[in-house]
Amino acid sequence: MSQPRSGAVAAVAVFALVGAIFAAVSTADFVAFLDRQVHSITCSFVPGLGAADTAGTSGCHAVLMSPYSAVLRTLTWGGIPISLAALSVFAFLLFRAADLLIRRLSGDPDETRFLVAATLLPVLVSAVYFAIALLRVGSLCKLCVGIYVASLGAFVAAIVAHRRAAGTAPRRAFPFGAYAVAFVEGVVFVAVPVLLYLALKPAYTGAMANCGDLIHPEDRYGVRVKLAGPAGGVPAIEVIDPLCPACKGFSQRLAASGLGERLDPEIVLFPLDKECNWMVSESLHPGSCAVSEAVLCAGPQARDVLEWAFANQDELRAIGKDTSRVYDRIRQQFPDLGGCLGKPAVRARLNRSLRWVVA
Repeated sequence: MSQPRSGAVAAVAVFALVGAIFAAVSTADFVAFLDRQVHSITCSFVPGLGAADTAGTSGCHAVLMSPYSAVLRTLTWGGIPISLAALSVFAFLLFRAADLLIRRLSGDPDETRFLVAATLLPVLVSAVYFAIALLRVGSLCKLCVGIYVASLGAFVAAIVAHRRAAGTAPRRAFPFGAYAVAFVEGVVFVAVPVLLYLALKPAYTGAMANCGDLIHPEDRYGVRVKLAGPAGGVPAIEVIDPLCPACKGFSQRLAASGLGERLDPEIVLFPLDKECNWMVSESLHPGSCAVSEAVLCAGPQARDVLEWAFANQDELRAIGKDTSRVYDRIRQQFPDLGGCLGKPAVRARLNRSLRWVVA
């Protein structure tokens, strides 16, 4: 076997290893998200070396909180992260490439043909998710870009390896049996990690199922804000910070699941902004106090203000340290709220909202 033939297969192994690393870091972030560590997200082209995103401003955070970061959400708590499937596929590609190198089969066109077919799967999925990131999420995740590049690199290297092998080897019968065995191997590589994930992830316990039960559900001080819901919908209370990316992501996932249409929701505002929240020493979402006031002032139009805040979170957080600028931006979008913002009455109501949450 000549060195050039093995070089292309070795390149497949390298790209598969790189893709597995990116997918593993992304999966670890998803697991941390399920464990409620939602304010520390890894987002770097060199996994582990970049500073963690604690403000929720990175593309990785936007993608993680989107409805597209996991599948089968209605069948299991949190769903199955798509990055786990990517990790499994890259591990399989690394196994196949290493197997060819060890057995010195890099020049076998039957083996390299299957390698091309196997590397095509992550390329197609990467293309779909790249389009989703641009057209639906509106942000690119650095970890995801690493996976896209690794997928494309492995595919190109596999094509090069097959062309070199096919150019010198005689034509042979199509090895259906060998391909069937290899396909089953690939299915096992994906199925085993997924089954382990389902078996080891935290269970949806009875305590969690009943966590929505309130000992004192009454709203004596009128802090809850009614959102227009369907007639006969299931009553629901959401605790929301309007500039929190996790809250926005939850809202998107709820809408994508179709469950939101069955709820008759009320919201309780809990901004993580030290301007009004005495329970935090640093503002995780600066400007959210002012935006929360706007939601309270809006009355029947509260949903419109909330959706506008979700859509403009980056802009509002960027100017959030200057409350007057946030007020001006709100007045520009909703002129009728100008006379209510910053007044003692709405600030007192927001203060009572904070106290209601922790009571």
